[in-house]
Formats: sequence, C-alpha cells, structure tokens
Amino acid sequence: MVVDDGRMFRQVPVLPVVVPLAAVLLGVLLAVLHRRDRLTVPRAAVAVALCVYAAGVVANTVFPVFLDKPARHAPWAAALHLVPVAGYEVADALMNILVFVPVGILVPLVLVRASAVRVVAVGAAFSLLIEVTQLVTANLLGGGHVADINDLLSNVAGAALGLGLLRLATRVPALDRFADRFRWS
Repeated sequence: MVVDDGRMFRQVPVLPVVVPLAAVLLGVLLAVLHRRDRLTVPRAAVAVALCVYAAGVVANTVFPVFLDKPARHAPWAAALHLVPVAGYEVADALMNILVFVPVGILVPLVLVRASAVRVVAVGAAFSLLIEVTQLVTANLLGGGHVADINDLLSNVAGAALGLGLLRLATRVPALDRFADRFRWS
C-alpha cells in the first residue's frame, strides 16, 4: 500500500503475477532446449538467469500497479517523457545502463547468430516493450511509472556495454571455452 495525502492505495501484488510468468517462461525455454537436444546444466542455468532477470526487471519497471489510483492530477499525469536528456539525472542513466548489461551478456548466449546488431536490437525491443507497458499501465491500469525515451536510450547503451564486456572477456581462450558451455547454439 502507498500513502498519498493520508489515503491508502491498493496495489496489484507483484509476486503472484511475476513468479508464475517467470515459471512459464522457464518451462518454455527448457522445453526449447530439450526439443533441440541442447539441454545441459549450464544452458539451463542461462535459462534460469534469463527468467530471474526478466522477472526482476518487470517487477521493478512495471509495478506498482494501483487498483484505486486517484483521478488524474499533476503528479500522476506525467506518464510519457519524449525529450532526450532534458531533466535526466546521471544516476538514473547509470542505473538504466547497468540494469541492461545482463541483456548484452545473456542474449548472445541464447541467439544462434549473435551479431552486435541483433543483440542491441533485442535490448532495444525489450526496453521498448517495458516503456510501452509503463505507458499503458500508467494510462489504463493505474501504473506508477513514466515511459521515458532516456530510459530506452540508456538501456540500449547497457545492452551494448554488456555485449562489449562479454566479447572482451571471451578474447581470453579459457574464458571463451567456459562461455561456450553456456551457449545455446
């Protein structure tokens, strides 16, 4: 519950929504690996990491969703920010970059042909999905987040940084062999 001017707002609980979605996603990923005869413990670990990561991102970017959000007025009405850089704090940029570094590390392990363009495109699509969901939940379902172009740009930078870090690490032959155990292709 959130208190605003002494009034309590009921919220959609996070865990009963996010945990089942993550479990279904995990089941699908493991089934895909099994069907392709690629299911191993390291690859299953990548699937688990993807699901835990995605659940954490959804829990922190889509929720809270309020069941009885007050009528629109100034603090609640700003659900979309399309001006790049204006009013965007460095701490927010860094947080959004760091939150998407795992995308740049995990996606290349899953994709068959993990070019930089494909990995960054997946990061951009995932970030865009989050921002659109934030916009929809803010306007239709009582969401408490703002869809922001700056978040999208920072998230894409984070995915690119993660990919760069993975590529840098896998230049070391021993680390490349280790990473190979986790690759799905």
